[in-house]
Amino acid sequence: MEIFQVGGSVRDELMGVQPKDRDWVVINSSPEEMEKNGFKPIGRDFPVFLHPNTNEEYALARTEKKSGVGYKGFEFYFDSNVTLEQDLKRRDFTINSIAKDKNGNIIDPFYGQLDIEKKIFRHTSSAFIEDPLRVIRFARFKSYNQLCDFELCSETIDCFKKVVNAGELKELSPQRVWIETKKALENKHSDRFFDAIIKYQLIDPWFKKLNQVSCDGSSPELKWADIQRINDFQLSDLLPIPNSFQKTQDLLRQVLDFFQSKKIQERLELIEKMNIHRNIEILEEIKNYKCLQNNKNYLEEIFKSVLDIDFSCLANIPASEVSQKKQFLYHETLKGIL
Repeated sequence: MEIFQVGGSVRDELMGVQPKDRDWVVINSSPEEMEKNGFKPIGRDFPVFLHPNTNEEYALARTEKKSGVGYKGFEFYFDSNVTLEQDLKRRDFTINSIAKDKNGNIIDPFYGQLDIEKKIFRHTSSAFIEDPLRVIRFARFKSYNQLCDFELCSETIDCFKKVVNAGELKELSPQRVWIETKKALENKHSDRFFDAIIKYQLIDPWFKKLNQVSCDGSSPELKWADIQRINDFQLSDLLPIPNSFQKTQDLLRQVLDFFQSKKIQERLELIEKMNIHRNIEILEEIKNYKCLQNNKNYLEEIFKSVLDIDFSCLANIPASEVSQKKQFLYHETLKGIL
């Protein structure tokens, strides 16, 4: 059994960046030997194991063959005969196809270190086009601080065009596309993710009506709300957006609608929808949006006034009258503000 550190963690270390996690590949081993040494199997399609002490992922070296469409259409081959170079060759970009042994020696058969120096994304092999998820992962890589200024080489751009023209992006699972999107929203340069989606025509079907990019916000939820805002809240509804993201998006839209409305009754209804008492933490973040800076003090005044309202009187009235009574309380409290 030989163990090598591989992938993005090696890349980051070579760039002087502390990796968030590490991946490992195991050569000359078997599932039986891994379990015998205390590793816990977790892989479904191919053998991946958790280290008994660190919980880091260790995968048996493998090769793969395209057998269908999408990113799941592969047959995997693994046994003690698969070499480290064969395993590295199946990876996406040369900068991610680098390994390090237990003594710190670098194994770089595809010249990934040279591409790091040149700040280039270059596909490791022709197998790149077989997995459409890789083009979305590239967009996610662009959101990383250490990779945001890397560019695609011309040959890899041709690979992207082949993936797009083959129509395989639509074969990706909504959940997997959202995972990549969410990871990008968690990074410093989230806007670069969406810039890449537009630049390399990766829009259809997951990001329809993505025409402009803005990712202002202090959290992934707020950044998502802002990218929706700049695109008139018309991005594709195919992605499985979590409730926290949907709520933030809805609240931002309600705040914007509030400022666009000139009718008192509409404003009162929107304030009720905002449910300021329950959503104050999100709303406090929303008021710091760049697009709302001219209205920040006004929002603070409204939030403070609403939070001071005593709603205890609602406990003794019929449910059908609660909304009307709430709006009356809002009106009486805010009549000097609205």
